[in-house]
Amino acid sequence: MLIPVAEHPTAPAFPPWLDCWPEPTSDRATGWPLLATPVSTGFSSPVDEAVKRYLSLDAHLVRHPENTFLMRADGNDLAEAGIYDGDLLVVDRAAPPTTGSLVMAVIEGAFALRRVGRDAQGRRVLQSPHADVPDGLLSGKPDCQIWGVVRWAIHRLWPGRLAS
Repeated sequence: MLIPVAEHPTAPAFPPWLDCWPEPTSDRATGWPLLATPVSTGFSSPVDEAVKRYLSLDAHLVRHPENTFLMRADGNDLAEAGIYDGDLLVVDRAAPPTTGSLVMAVIEGAFALRRVGRDAQGRRVLQSPHADVPDGLLSGKPDCQIWGVVRWAIHRLWPGRLAS
């Protein structure tokens, strides 16, 4: 049996990445129960089914609703970044791309996932996961632009890596 805790707990929020923005809902109709105790990825921890609050996935995953799009990843070239074939990508067109960001770029009229990096001269470049594809400068290239920043990658764990 799940036992809800107070709507506005006074204890420090856990984990910190859940408290970014916006304020989670406490409404059972629009949110999913977030258990108060995190699950350990190593050693076992005691079972605690107390509900800390209700978390809206829309509010948690989408920062700018009018500028957010969902796209599917095609291929496993970015597996080292945690993105696999069929993953659902949450792309925010209003988020500013920063060094290290994974972005949806439009290169010569086609979408491509790239990481924003810097070259030896400190200029911003789009880095390809392929060693044989050279980095592309971001400035002064009309055929290369950032379409949006990939904020989240959602992938299926069970049963297998099938796209839904």
